[in-house]
Amino acid sequence: MIDKKSIEHIAKLARLEITENEATEFSQQMEKILLNFKKIENINTTGVEPMITPTDIEAYWREDEVVQNYKAEDIIANAPEHAGNLFKVPPVV
Repeated sequence: MIDKKSIEHIAKLARLEITENEATEFSQQMEKILLNFKKIENINTTGVEPMITPTDIEAYWREDEVVQNYKAEDIIANAPEHAGNLFKVPPVV
């Protein structure tokens, strides 16, 4: 059971400030969350294969191909200033 004191301790570790009312509310919410996990834990899954994805998706693989769509000169032509094939930018200190 997650009591109010545990919530306050967790909040302190996380460096969060919470009120007494928030601690009580969070305690109740955490208890409901843990009850839901308890229900899930009790589900019989014998004979059920684990799934990687929720749908049957075949892996789509393709060969990597190096394709150079643009030449350096075409790219650098759009720069406001350049030095050779490099963009010229203001110095950063």
